[in-house]
Amino acid sequence: MSADTTTKPTRKAPKHDWRKFDAMTDEQRRAAALRDPDAQPLTPADFKRMVRTPQVKVIRRALGLTQEEFATRFRIPLGTLRDWEQGAATPDQSARAYLTVIARDPDAVRRALAPAE
Repeated sequence: MSADTTTKPTRKAPKHDWRKFDAMTDEQRRAAALRDPDAQPLTPADFKRMVRTPQVKVIRRALGLTQEEFATRFRIPLGTLRDWEQGAATPDQSARAYLTVIARDPDAVRRALAPAE
């Protein structure tokens, strides 16, 4: 390979110049955002139709577990766990309840799932 055919990656210039934004007050920023039809604030009706889903990746990381360890410990199929974390699937109501219990008291879940003596 000759030196003529290799190129060194160059750093691209940023797409946006933030100086104008930085010079705005909070009120000016809010007014500018409200003028954008794609950036309207959520209404109470929007919040009512939304479903709060436990963030399984956050729970897993807080417990210091890999995907494999979390799936094994809490008997969740690894593929399902990965789908939840990647947003390819959403936990159903019973799975959301289970994830909430795991988040609040993982030791209780571990004890409950331990083999009977």
